[in-house]
Amino acid sequence: MKTTTYQYTDDGRRYSGVLVHPTCFPSPYGIGDLGQGAYDFIDFLEAAGQTLWQVLPLGPTGFGDSPYQSFSAFAGQPLLISPEKLLEVGLLTQEDIDSVPRPDFDDTCVDYGAVINYKDVLFHKAYRRFRASVDPKMSTDFSDFYEKNKFWLDDYSFYMACKNYHQGRCFTEWPEELIHPTPEVRALWNDKLADIIRYRIFLQWVFHTQWDALHRYANERHIRIIGDIPIFTAFDSADVWAHPEYFLLDSKGFPTEVAGVPPDYFSEDGQLWGNPLYNWDVHKKDGYAWWIARIRHQLELTDLVRIDHFRGFCACWSVPAGETTAKNGSWMKGPGADLFEAFTEAFGEQLPIIAEDLGSITEDVTALRDRFGLPGMKILQFAFDGDYESSFLPHQFKTTNYICYTGTHDNDTTVGWYDHTTEANRDKVRRYMNTNASSISWDFIRICLGTIARYAIFTVQDMLKLPSEARMNTPGTPAGNWCWRFRSGELDAGMAEGLRQMTKLFGRQETDL
Repeated sequence: MKTTTYQYTDDGRRYSGVLVHPTCFPSPYGIGDLGQGAYDFIDFLEAAGQTLWQVLPLGPTGFGDSPYQSFSAFAGQPLLISPEKLLEVGLLTQEDIDSVPRPDFDDTCVDYGAVINYKDVLFHKAYRRFRASVDPKMSTDFSDFYEKNKFWLDDYSFYMACKNYHQGRCFTEWPEELIHPTPEVRALWNDKLADIIRYRIFLQWVFHTQWDALHRYANERHIRIIGDIPIFTAFDSADVWAHPEYFLLDSKGFPTEVAGVPPDYFSEDGQLWGNPLYNWDVHKKDGYAWWIARIRHQLELTDLVRIDHFRGFCACWSVPAGETTAKNGSWMKGPGADLFEAFTEAFGEQLPIIAEDLGSITEDVTALRDRFGLPGMKILQFAFDGDYESSFLPHQFKTTNYICYTGTHDNDTTVGWYDHTTEANRDKVRRYMNTNASSISWDFIRICLGTIARYAIFTVQDMLKLPSEARMNTPGTPAGNWCWRFRSGELDAGMAEGLRQMTKLFGRQETDL
């Protein structure tokens, strides 16, 4: 397993890279995974002179398939496990793979239901072979992984086994004895569900083993991975079930207040996320131990971490449970600098954290970000909405301590944005960039690379000049998100060379991590 000292050094260099989630990679198994498609992508980044790869949250997803609504703040997504890598280590045979009927998967879109059904059969075959194995190294690696991660793994594997036993229902619909189980009850169910629990631990071991290998491969090629964690956890999660004291819940385990955002650029009704809010008083009493463990674990997986909805540490939008929109919420105070002081004690003065500081940002949010030297975010698409002097315009950047994005997973693709924005906005883009917009997404990439921002990141969809149909997520819509994929060969040598030359031109091509 990867180890890290968590010391992040501001070396003053300029970096650039690509935002794409592993589910988007080419793969014959219905979803991008940690197999050859992932390694090919790292090779492309190296050939293109890039030094950053940003992912979305890596946790196991539930209803809606959103990586921002995970069953655990610590676990990995089993669907990212590569069958071909299981074949390489002898946990699957080619006969195992060939014996499972493979659906006619769409290579441009993930059908999560079909993928779950297909991969679960393969994974159970691998698990049975693992149980029968006499390989001492494999057994030692598994035991070491469990001992290192049992602080979250015991709760997660038990929770998922209970969900499986109760047909996928949330813990509030389980028998009352399991909602707040005594040690005796938990021991009884541990025995009852022992094999299912061990299967869930096995999947996490495989995921983390495959991810660590990919992470090392990237680092060896001078590529840092930027992780992503949502500020809030899903209600239907091992975290809320195992640690109800950390959340604002009633006596039956239901949230009393839930998270969202007020009406904004993305939605006139705001966004009603439904996540339970934290009981920050309890977190403070134990020195923010759960949060420190969460960041530490993420930094085992990635080199930096972006915290989504950073402003929630100052104040979050609290909506009474039962509301159907986020309109009727109010601001609830967060822990502010107190939490980040605890982070600096744990991880050093230069925190390896990126602040997602978009939306309704107030002076206290900016002050918190700047006090701890955290990079903020600038979105180029936002710069050209309206005729006002936007702070997202490159000539308005006041410092280098930003990541400049063409757009993020929540934005339309740049081609889609340009096609659907007003003619006045398009005219502003053309004049600002001195372009005829015939390759508008690459115009945005070029401007992104040329800003003073220390980091420049663009989506793979923008590199491929794709329209709105390729966007990853449309906030406020319940379906059709998180499923986009690109095809093998679309990121070719010519694109890599062109990007390398452009990156070099703007002083972002580095060869030493």
